Amino acid sequence: MATRQLLADLVAAWQALTGQTVDIESVGGVDAAKRVQAGEAFDLVFLASDALVKLESMGHLIASSRVDLVLSGTSVAVPAGAPLPDISSEAAVRAAVLAAPSVSYSTGPSGVALAQMFERWGIAEQVKGKIVTPPPGTPVGSLVAQGQVALGFQQLSELIHVSGITIVGPLPQAIAIDTIFSGALAQTCQGGERQTQARALLSFMASPEAADAKRRQGMQPV
Repeated sequence: MATRQLLADLVAAWQALTGQTVDIESVGGVDAAKRVQAGEAFDLVFLASDALVKLESMGHLIASSRVDLVLSGTSVAVPAGAPLPDISSEAAVRAAVLAAPSVSYSTGPSGVALAQMFERWGIAEQVKGKIVTPPPGTPVGSLVAQGQVALGFQQLSELIHVSGITIVGPLPQAIAIDTIFSGALAQTCQGGERQTQARALLSFMASPEAADAKRRQGMQPV
């Protein structure tokens, strides 16, 4: 879901450039991986790089077709008008998590990393009762905007378009959670011409021409 708007922008640019129609379906990363594993027919798959590596090792992707596209960082958000917590250091973020009445993070790569960090900090059990897990496909930012969550962690690309929240800022460098998102050809992409078209789209998405769109969506080219 972190790449949803970016992919929409890049596909629109590609269609304007080539006239080729591309249908993008954005779902949660866990769901996307399950559907690929189930053999559902897709030409291209976009996921966190490590998830694509796993799918490739299982034989679901065309070998060596993976292309890294963007680096996406995790930021912190609170409801609009709420006091801004100090997140200037690892200790400050830990204190903010302990002080917040409710905390939410995604079920994707950034959420997994945060859960591991809470374990490392020794506060996992202490905060377990106030963790709000978003339903599949529901952005953390929307829960923050609705007042259901006091402190939300999500990738910046998923927060910048949400009204009703204040983005406090990125996690400090010492505990930054950055995800590389990539694209690859699925094994169900069959036929020479179809594979050629899919590779051309991936190349465009990784090209310098796509860099401005990536930055507009809160990500960095890789």
